[in-house]
Amino acid sequence: MTGFIYTKPERWLTYFGHWLGSWWRLLLLGATALVLALSPSTYTRAHRRATSLQIYLGAWQVLPWFTALAALVSLVVIRIVLVTASSYGLSRFALEMVVRVLVLELIPLAAALFVALRAGLKFNLAAIEPLAADADAAYALGLRRVLVAEVSGNAVSVLTLAMVSSIIVLLLAYLNVYGVSPWGLSDYTRTVGRVFDPLVTLGFVLKTVLFGLAVAVIPAAALVEIARFGRSDGAGATAPTSTMQPGAVRLLFVLFVIEAVSLAVKFV
Repeated sequence: MTGFIYTKPERWLTYFGHWLGSWWRLLLLGATALVLALSPSTYTRAHRRATSLQIYLGAWQVLPWFTALAALVSLVVIRIVLVTASSYGLSRFALEMVVRVLVLELIPLAAALFVALRAGLKFNLAAIEPLAADADAAYALGLRRVLVAEVSGNAVSVLTLAMVSSIIVLLLAYLNVYGVSPWGLSDYTRTVGRVFDPLVTLGFVLKTVLFGLAVAVIPAAALVEIARFGRSDGAGATAPTSTMQPGAVRLLFVLFVIEAVSLAVKFV
């Protein structure tokens, strides 16, 4: 709602209606994209290639160095947690804390933000200007070529990066706590199993899936909406040009809400 600042007070109600309509179109667009993504008839040869390209660019191409970066940062966090817990005589809780903080919370959020920055927010407004001449064609093209590939590719990318990085972090946590000895495996599996009970595991998977859908749908919906309606302040005037990518603020807001709801369900 950054355009609200530039809107005259008498147009605030109109702008608010436009804002609600924009969210409603986002939900409809996301639902339509999911239906198309799950429909076998959607995956023609061209769409399969577009989806495969999205998965390659968003996950496979960056998986090695994203995993290495996540492992390096996680190693630093693990050492800080272990040393701090040891200094307070809480070593027995250190491993559980590492799993809860890194694996359950930070890794999925980091994967979602990374995919958003690399794939979801790379839209170039110059690329959609030819589409704006035909709103219906732009809408159909956005659904078929952009949304289906983005929803499938980016959702798989977030899931892949989060799962692979989580496995690496769990391995690093074991090595830091027990070393290379196999004798800590029983205690380690018991601690991790206590953290990943069925409800927590279901919530972890659901949150990661929602992150992937948000990263895929929101920027693509912003692209299609600009192609159909252009940049306006919701009250008939053209909004000042922003240097931010389409859907960036809305995406960050949705990611924050998903994370906040997840924490509230688990700890409140």
